[in-house]
Amino acid sequence: MAITAAMVKELRESTGAGMMDCKKALAEVDGDMDAAIEFLRKKGMAGADKKAGRVAAEGVIAIAVSEDGKKAVIAEVNCETDFVAKGDEFNAFADEIAAIALANNTTDIDAVMGMTMASGKTVDVTRRELIAKIGENMAVRRLELIETTGQIGQYKHGEKIGVVVAMDGGDAALSRDIAMHVAAAKPSALTADDVDQEMLEKERKFQIEQAQESGKPMEIIEKMIEGRMRKYLQEITLVGQSFIKDPDQTVEKLLKANNATVTSFMRLEVGEGIEIEETNFADEVALAAQAVTG
Repeated sequence: MAITAAMVKELRESTGAGMMDCKKALAEVDGDMDAAIEFLRKKGMAGADKKAGRVAAEGVIAIAVSEDGKKAVIAEVNCETDFVAKGDEFNAFADEIAAIALANNTTDIDAVMGMTMASGKTVDVTRRELIAKIGENMAVRRLELIETTGQIGQYKHGEKIGVVVAMDGGDAALSRDIAMHVAAAKPSALTADDVDQEMLEKERKFQIEQAQESGKPMEIIEKMIEGRMRKYLQEITLVGQSFIKDPDQTVEKLLKANNATVTSFMRLEVGEGIEIEETNFADEVALAAQAVTG
């Protein structure tokens, strides 16, 4: 059967695949449009699996909040390049994942991957089809759920940083301000009681070693350490930090003045903790030139 330009165009519009891939697929199945779509789907899935090992350290943070404002899911969905992360299709995919996790009250990524999207396809099938279409590895890296009897505050700094805050008392403007503060100040914990003890001991050991270099008596050093650790806890805890919009007062004082209490918060930043192999562009160009001339 002769493969016409109109047939290739129709298949491209249906699948988003490249022109040559569409032409080859139609030739393989003797012009059967449905069979060509299935052929491309299977080929795309195989290609998506091959890309699974590639580092995906770009992406977006998506937030979904329940209608009653009592529950929220914040998600990190990754891809390989900032260009793809800015695309409408990828962002819509990430937003729907957060909404699905919220609707099902889960942060189990494996479970979410098997859930059905609005298209009727599962999250994982949609992900793999996007990989095949766009050509980059994609992954749902993190899902976090926050609940409150009060209200949820949320803030996104671009698409790379997202914060959700659970707060009792106060109002919507305050909860958003606190979320904005968390985005900027990156507190490690809510209060001193919530600070990781291993991290605390590591800092204390560092401060002791620094203070001992002064040659001062141990009783003086101990007082120095107490003061430094108090300052350290103020710097890393939400309630101890100076409020970004008014550095003359702490977040704790701001909350008390508004009869409000933050019960929990979650801050996600795209790619944090992912190891990215450093490459030298000049070396890459040189290797490419050698390959051509060799």
